[in-house]
Amino acid sequence: MKKKKTVVIGFVGTKLDNYRGRSRWDKWRPSIALTQHQDLGIARFELLYSGPFESLVEQVAADIGSVSPDTQVVPHALALRDAWDFEEVYGALFDFAKRYPFDPDNEDYWIHITTGTHVVQICMFLMTEARFFPGRLVQTSPPRSPGSGTTGSYALIDLDLSRYDQIAQRFSREQMEGVAFLKSGIATRNADFNTMIDEIERVAIRSRSPMLLMGPTGAGKSFLARRVYELKKARHQVQGRFVELNCATLHGDGAASTLFGHIKGAFTGAASDRPGLLRSAHKGLLFLDEIGELGPDEQAMLLKAIEDKRFLPVGSDNEVQSDFQLIAGTNRDLSADVVAGRFREDLYARINLWTYALPSLRDRAEDIEPNLDYLLAQFGEEQGHMVRFNREARVRYMRFARSPEALWTGNFRDLWASVTRMATLAQSGRINEAIVGDEVARLQRLWRPYAGRGSPETAGLEALMGHEAASRLDLFDAVQLEAVVKVCRQSKSLSDAGRTLFGVSREAKNKPNDADRLKKYLARFKLDWEQVSAI
Repeated sequence: MKKKKTVVIGFVGTKLDNYRGRSRWDKWRPSIALTQHQDLGIARFELLYSGPFESLVEQVAADIGSVSPDTQVVPHALALRDAWDFEEVYGALFDFAKRYPFDPDNEDYWIHITTGTHVVQICMFLMTEARFFPGRLVQTSPPRSPGSGTTGSYALIDLDLSRYDQIAQRFSREQMEGVAFLKSGIATRNADFNTMIDEIERVAIRSRSPMLLMGPTGAGKSFLARRVYELKKARHQVQGRFVELNCATLHGDGAASTLFGHIKGAFTGAASDRPGLLRSAHKGLLFLDEIGELGPDEQAMLLKAIEDKRFLPVGSDNEVQSDFQLIAGTNRDLSADVVAGRFREDLYARINLWTYALPSLRDRAEDIEPNLDYLLAQFGEEQGHMVRFNREARVRYMRFARSPEALWTGNFRDLWASVTRMATLAQSGRINEAIVGDEVARLQRLWRPYAGRGSPETAGLEALMGHEAASRLDLFDAVQLEAVVKVCRQSKSLSDAGRTLFGVSREAKNKPNDADRLKKYLARFKLDWEQVSAI
């Protein structure tokens, strides 16, 4: 394995490093002393400073060059007026971290906290623990006794927050900022959703294990996956790309090639090598939406790629590597698909460590208004002019948006389309009641085909399964399940209902087990006999 280069990041010591003349070599100067250790090779020293200390920095750089010629000293002047102002110091270091080209795969970063004001040292600690500086702290100490040289000693500090409870409290603000980032600054009001995002923020920062986002189409799975990636990238936890694929678009032999790549000549039309999306996501994040649509072969190959970070491109005998993090999305009940044999149990177990169910827009009615404001602001940024509602128009739109008439079948996609239409038609940047009235009528027409979901039978399904699960059913499955539930409620027992439902096909079986067939069918929808037979 290739050895990483050691890179030190630290402030020049305006007092401890600031000795001039030949006598300076008789003094312990922490920045220079760190490079004098025989067992330590420092490839680069990023020397931070502020104020009129250019000559001191030049002297320190020259002295480091004389004792450690292989160490490159790179000065960085920070726009810092008061090194004792906590907010100013933290802001300057935060800006430095954002623009610095960290390369954790090839470099180890040591954050020197011996020099600088106490505020500087605290902020260096905070930045490192929060992973804005992806490295370890290093603390240097002077020689213990006279005559033992000027090198002194150094120690690497392991940041174990369980030992620093008081300091750990300082990071609550960082977490709040991370949560707000995942929500794009939208002041969501749904308590369950906010609790879920709080946990996702912690998991995103602390774990590289797969994550599974469940929810209906348009609930925001893709948007949230990208925000998780951007949050991790800001903390230097991923260096690669965000790669997204809807697995429902994969068909036939091209599915494996799209995901895992192929070599030239692997099949007809393979005129050149293709890396595949898994390799494109190396060191980054791969989002596979509608993962339940993958075929059995692709599921098996994906499981190996997740566990071993290795796989075979189509037509190749040589494995390739890709170290990616996976987020999967689905609008299906994968546990039911496992029971039905449509999805691999081992793959489901592997991606089911962190599973989150994103609620539909109808289940987050209190969040419609803050999302409305966000979408209007976004439209204004894109078009270069602000758009707002008249007071009466806003009241009318929100009354409809939160009413039972508003089905929001496409969830946030429907809301985005609605806002875009109204904002586009608004004259002088004002959405009036006439525009809202036309938009309400348009939405009612768009949702008319779904009005049947309010039928007594479907209402019964919603009461049985909950609105969220019932809304994810295809019309075919919903109609079939409604008929099955009706038979169950008219039957005396599970076996009696099975004989009625499978009255024709059971004649072709030597040992028909109608009760078991019905039991497995109900399990696909996470239902059992006691639930469906209750009136």
